[in-house]
Amino acid sequence: MKDAGKQELGMKKEDKTKRMQELVELLNKAGKAYYQDAEEIMTNYEYDALYDELCGLEKELGITLSNSPTVNVGYEVLSELPKERHESPMLSLDKTKDVEALKEFAGDQKVVISWKMDGLTIVLTYRDGQLVKAVTRGNGEVGEVITNNAKVFKNIPLQIAYKGELVLRGEAVIGYKDFEKINEEIAETDAKYKNPRNLCSGSVRQLNNEITAKRNVKFYAFSLVKAENVDFHNSRAYQLDWLKSQGFEVVEHYVVEKEELEAEVIKFSEKIKENDFPSDGLVLIYDDMAYGQSLGRTSKFPRDSFAFKWEDETRETVLREIEWSPSRTGLINPVAIFEPVELEGTTVSRASVHNISIMEELELGIGDTIEVYKANMIIPQIARNLTRSGVKDIPAVCPVCKGKTRIRKVSNAKALYCMNPECQAKQIKAYALFVSRDALNIEGLSEATLEKFIARGFIHEYADVFHLDRYREEIQTMEGFGEKSYLNLMDSVEKARETTLPKVIYSLGIANIGLANAKMICREIGYDTDRVMDITVEELNAISGVGDVIAKAYVDYFGEESHREAFQRLLKELTIAREEVNTDGQIFKGKNFVITGNVTHFANRNEAKELIESKGGKVTGSVTSKTNYLINNNKESSSSKNKKAKELGIPVISEDEFLEMLEAQEG
Repeated sequence: MKDAGKQELGMKKEDKTKRMQELVELLNKAGKAYYQDAEEIMTNYEYDALYDELCGLEKELGITLSNSPTVNVGYEVLSELPKERHESPMLSLDKTKDVEALKEFAGDQKVVISWKMDGLTIVLTYRDGQLVKAVTRGNGEVGEVITNNAKVFKNIPLQIAYKGELVLRGEAVIGYKDFEKINEEIAETDAKYKNPRNLCSGSVRQLNNEITAKRNVKFYAFSLVKAENVDFHNSRAYQLDWLKSQGFEVVEHYVVEKEELEAEVIKFSEKIKENDFPSDGLVLIYDDMAYGQSLGRTSKFPRDSFAFKWEDETRETVLREIEWSPSRTGLINPVAIFEPVELEGTTVSRASVHNISIMEELELGIGDTIEVYKANMIIPQIARNLTRSGVKDIPAVCPVCKGKTRIRKVSNAKALYCMNPECQAKQIKAYALFVSRDALNIEGLSEATLEKFIARGFIHEYADVFHLDRYREEIQTMEGFGEKSYLNLMDSVEKARETTLPKVIYSLGIANIGLANAKMICREIGYDTDRVMDITVEELNAISGVGDVIAKAYVDYFGEESHREAFQRLLKELTIAREEVNTDGQIFKGKNFVITGNVTHFANRNEAKELIESKGGKVTGSVTSKTNYLINNNKESSSSKNKKAKELGIPVISEDEFLEMLEAQEG
């Protein structure tokens, strides 16, 4: 009866859910073609008919996907991600690389085997059929609230048919194709993401969910925590099938017995090279829920689950060359080139070594016999060096400009830098950043085009980009350019003249200054272009989120006269929208607050934060020596923030005391 129930559940909705997903994809494709590319891939009649079909299915199933054309999820920018404690701790799993250990774990029980995805674990909560909360795993006890971001994941349902409280866990992942595409768009080599998990973690935890939406994050459910008044027939597999019926994508899974495990592991391993998503192994859990729960847990691991990690396939080969790849920051990255070997079904001949410290740890020399493997069976890495002849011949000159190089220590790791400020590689990468979307946003100036323009002497500094019309005839005769492409480029250049001060500062490529940092600095100086070059290290250090490293890099940049002169010439080419800074009633100017615990006089902590910021103050997430007040209605709590505040002698005040202070200052 149990198996029949499972089959019936899947048959009722699976086909319709699949059709709904197909319609979402098809309609979004048609919409993009029509509105962005000015192309029609179907008639209005066809579009309307498919749209109506989708609306009917959403109403029938009670499911609405986050990327459905029937909904419009708005974007929102947060100042920080709030923290939240999980109702029950999220434990790590005990692990093995031995299939026999899996068999021993299974014993005489049926187990559910599934992918162990390599992303970021997320806990979702639904009430009344609506997504109300999404929290990261964090340290297993406390995670970050990312509800705003989860709503723009590619495949999360915003609405489901089930109306009780539902809590489930799953993995947020970014596929390899999207990972490679996003990395290709990053100009600086040292800023590229190391792997999809690293990218996913950053994407899921963005303060601006518009960025998250562009990263194509997907969510795969792997565990149901709570669903009231639903009979799951004492089966974990049934739970997953039920989640699928609610519109969730679930991890690929099968119910197997001990004798089937070895063959099933082989089947999964063969699929890895075809999968677009990253995985680092498999997970086993007892299908019998009552049995699994009766086993309890150790101090570290639950006893009902077990993880299997792939035994890395390694190959011996010979290191033939270290290729040195310069970036716009001057960092020159080492890449190991070795005799081609077959690994996990593909031929590999190169692997990133990342920095000189890793080279020295491996004692890596040309001609050494090395062992290589694929991390997660995908990304080539050096496992160990068998002959360890030692690091030699670190380039004394840059491979691009032949300027001098220097070894610097960055984040406790030694790295090689080109010291020539006029290095062509630096220029190309710097200008690529200058014209990028978050900076001046000039379309038509790819790295290849910039390289040609720089080589021909059209561009010597940023302001020159706005005078490319001097070279109209020459540009129009260049390969890849004609009159139309030239005019399009000039149109984009003219549009770029109207911009904002944070974008200009970001466009300069100052080390460690991203767009968010640039915005904070601009707020501090009141968006005054006259103060951009003269703000001090002390003033920058006083800005929440700006530390010594960023402050020094900023001041050092404008400490060079050539940079100041070039910046002034650039400003003459631009029309910068001046943002008005309201100084009336700035009674908390220069004051830093931290808010923790529950609030009673405000709808939520964010409302209190907005009030403080409207009065010139700043609200941060952690207590530091720069904090002036900690607002906490439970002043005697043993929370880490209270303890930190008391250690530093920072006043802990209640909401009532805060409001009294506000009234007194305004009065």
